[in-house]
Amino acid sequence: MTAIEFDNISKQYRLGLVSTRTLRHDLNRWWKMNIQGKEDPYLKIGEENDRAHKGSSEYVWALKDINFNVEQGDVLGIIGKNGAGKSTLLKILSKVTTPTTGIIRAKGRIASLLEVGTGFHPEMTGRENIYMNGSIMGMTKVEINRKLDEIVDFSGVERYLDTPVKRFSSGMTVRLGFAIAAHLEPEILVVDEVLAVGDAEFQKKAIGKMQDVSRGDGRTVLFVSHNMGAVKNLCTKGIILENGKLVYSSTALNAVDEYLRKRNTLFDDNAQVQIVPGHRDRILNLDAEILSVGFKKNKTNFASQEPIVLTYRIKGNKDVDNFHVGGIILNFDDQPVGIYFGEDTISIKKGEEKEIELSIIDHNLGIGKYYINMGTGKGNHLTGVADYDIVNNVLNFEIDNFDESGSLGFAKWFPVWGNVLFKTKYGV
Repeated sequence: MTAIEFDNISKQYRLGLVSTRTLRHDLNRWWKMNIQGKEDPYLKIGEENDRAHKGSSEYVWALKDINFNVEQGDVLGIIGKNGAGKSTLLKILSKVTTPTTGIIRAKGRIASLLEVGTGFHPEMTGRENIYMNGSIMGMTKVEINRKLDEIVDFSGVERYLDTPVKRFSSGMTVRLGFAIAAHLEPEILVVDEVLAVGDAEFQKKAIGKMQDVSRGDGRTVLFVSHNMGAVKNLCTKGIILENGKLVYSSTALNAVDEYLRKRNTLFDDNAQVQIVPGHRDRILNLDAEILSVGFKKNKTNFASQEPIVLTYRIKGNKDVDNFHVGGIILNFDDQPVGIYFGEDTISIKKGEEKEIELSIIDHNLGIGKYYINMGTGKGNHLTGVADYDIVNNVLNFEIDNFDESGSLGFAKWFPVWGNVLFKTKYGV
């Protein structure tokens, strides 16, 4: 039985302006698009729907012509890079926003966990917010009372239950929000990437609960995540969104494989890469803009304990003092392996271009292929990071089976071992 039907869903936003529309403007668009079946009269000819570029049009399609069904009991993984339209789709389903065109037909109550704090009144206590959310879903006080202990126990916030939610940390807010959404017996559970805010233990509990909800109770789950491992383990079906369009639909395993395959074909095998707008998922301030990146001496194969030497060419678009270059190393299953930061000691003048060399030492990566997302910014894992520029899927490299001297580094490396070889030392 079909639980959700997405029928020709599109969502358009007007850029840079707030509350400037007129009734004539809206009626004209509605008449052209819905009655006459024509294109949006306010969209510039030839304008591409690509959120990574600044176009000349005032409008952008966050979603365009989305059509698919979700069956009862399915766990649907929604995959795509940042800006693909995943969160917009869930917001429309959850009635946080309305579609520009199309309609969604859903059977049953919908509970959503979209962003930290969504659905909570900050001045109300955790307990009061539980009752408020239950009432919004049409539950009686008796029904909520029956679920209260389970919600509190699952969220782990019992000590703070009668404290205003505005004093909760983001992690506590997410735990309580998920516990409410999952335990108030919705027919449809909608979960965005917000679970990434929680700690590893809670993420594991949450995924287990979503499995119970779908497999045990036959309820429907929609799950957005950049964690391909979680999508594979949790979901039964998968779709891929790209620039607001549905480009692939299949089983979760096939969808993840297709997403990784397409992403991996974007890799440039060159050891030196000139940065283009397509390398950026989102536009930052670009105060310290990355022009090109590469490997020193064009070396892309390394031993497990051999330093990986990277080069960055940076342009200052304003005077910037005390920033760093850094990045995230990921394996080819799209799982983050680790992060690296240089020290905040680089300075650059407006209009200046600078070549920077950075070595990743003592990484002890296991045999396999990896890729790097690279960036410029200030701060680190202890202080927090303010990013100036981030470029994705730009360089890839391989750890092979030999050490620097040419000797055999590993007799064999099993994938179940993960990606890192830790150094050890016995106590005396």
